[in-house]
Amino acid sequence: MKYLLPEGWPRPKGYSNGISVKNGRTIYIAGLIGWNNQEIIESDNLVGQFKKTLENTLAVLKEDGAGPEHIVRMTWYITDKAEYLSSLKEIGVAYRDVMGKNFPTMACVEVSALMEDKAKIEIETTAVVEEE
Repeated sequence: MKYLLPEGWPRPKGYSNGISVKNGRTIYIAGLIGWNNQEIIESDNLVGQFKKTLENTLAVLKEDGAGPEHIVRMTWYITDKAEYLSSLKEIGVAYRDVMGKNFPTMACVEVSALMEDKAKIEIETTAVVEEE
């Protein structure tokens, strides 16, 4: 994996501008939310749902022998930009607790609603397990 940072650009905080992968097995993960294995959302706050969503993402990756280090792209859909911005520090802590120091390319988009009424965040993920 090669991280792409054009000369003179500042290093992004918490994500990468681009990642190049020569070859490997690609894993596409559907938009996941922060519910448990019984499809019950246990947390009413964004940070709690965010952490559970990341844990759910890693559980799916583990099914194919992959982990956070293989993630190359994430798209986050949030329902409340103000709550997101006021929770950035806690979101950062939760991210590092679950994902470590793996910073894929990312986009974060505010949407009016998600399909599950209690959901505050949904994340789609793409991972690549490079071939030796």
